[in-house]
Amino acid sequence: MKDYRVALGKTRRWVIKVGSSLVTNQGQGLDAERLADWAAQIAAIKRAGVNDVVLVSSGAVAEGMRRLGWKKRPSAIYQLQAAAAVGQMGLVEAYERQFQTHGLHAAQVLLTHDDLADRKRYLNARSTLRELISLNVVPVVNENDTVAVDEIRFGDNDTLGALVANLLAAEVLVILTDQRGMYEQDPRQNPDAKFIDVASADEPQLEVMASGGGVGALGRGGMVTKVRAAKRAARAGAITVIASGREPNVLVRLRQGESIGTLLYPAQEPLAARKQWLAGRLQVKGRFRLDEGAVRVLRESGKSLLAVGVKDVTGDFQRGELVACDGPDGLEVARGLTNYSAAEAQRIKGCSSEKIAEVLGYVDEPELIHRDNLVVMK
Repeated sequence: MKDYRVALGKTRRWVIKVGSSLVTNQGQGLDAERLADWAAQIAAIKRAGVNDVVLVSSGAVAEGMRRLGWKKRPSAIYQLQAAAAVGQMGLVEAYERQFQTHGLHAAQVLLTHDDLADRKRYLNARSTLRELISLNVVPVVNENDTVAVDEIRFGDNDTLGALVANLLAAEVLVILTDQRGMYEQDPRQNPDAKFIDVASADEPQLEVMASGGGVGALGRGGMVTKVRAAKRAARAGAITVIASGREPNVLVRLRQGESIGTLLYPAQEPLAARKQWLAGRLQVKGRFRLDEGAVRVLRESGKSLLAVGVKDVTGDFQRGELVACDGPDGLEVARGLTNYSAAEAQRIKGCSSEKIAEVLGYVDEPELIHRDNLVVMK
């Protein structure tokens, strides 16, 4: 069996979720020492090779309550939204201050379910996050509690972490909590309960175990939401680690392959899982007819599809929809998610990437289909 602990040391893109109990001072606003520690650990794993790190952090409501002088968490949605609006200022300010001591910048990114359900907004969010991490900035992501209502809330930051992992095709999702990890039974009721070190994220019994024991029942979620988040992340090939954020230097030690927490691995390799997901999608919205050079590049080099290699465009599709790629003989050679609509693709077909801005007046992406969102058909 593959040593997934060792495999963590070779990964380059992590999404890290920290819960409220790990960033606040017993509910009394943000804990500066804890935030300093998270910033130091993230800086350390970036130096160790995790080039792309996105942090999903709770704490805005607690900080807002402190700033407003509220002693009791309100139940009214508009009051929670007001607290979040005030608290977000403190949260991103605190992270920025801590990351700056390590030569890094933080960026605030607020998302709602609608942002990731709508394909155009999904792609815009992905492009923004990719650009931020390419600039060596650490995005600090949170649910946009200021505008979210019950119908569109993620419900917990575990789910948000998994959605961000899928959005970025992250290799690792780390969910940090105040529990050691996952057990087959509630260890508070059964001291002899077996700890789960490594398991497949698709193991059906995991959710049963998580819902029965109530281990790590924090915030809105609990262990069940963490297991479901791991399953969601695994669909795009990400490894999930559920571990205690109170373990000293937990992120650095995970990066070094140390056995900490519960590791839930995908049924397939990250790239294979995403490619299978793309290949299995049936609704092709349009087609690109490629020249021989583009076909050869896709088949032999595994590179992205550029507009210069496209001879013709058919169909009516929008940015982010599935498009088939045919060779000169009309046979499908690949399919993927397009970065441009049919109307835009018609205008830039045959153009080099450098001329896209000249033709359209803007550039969404230099590639027509990025290689991460493209599968070559056998």
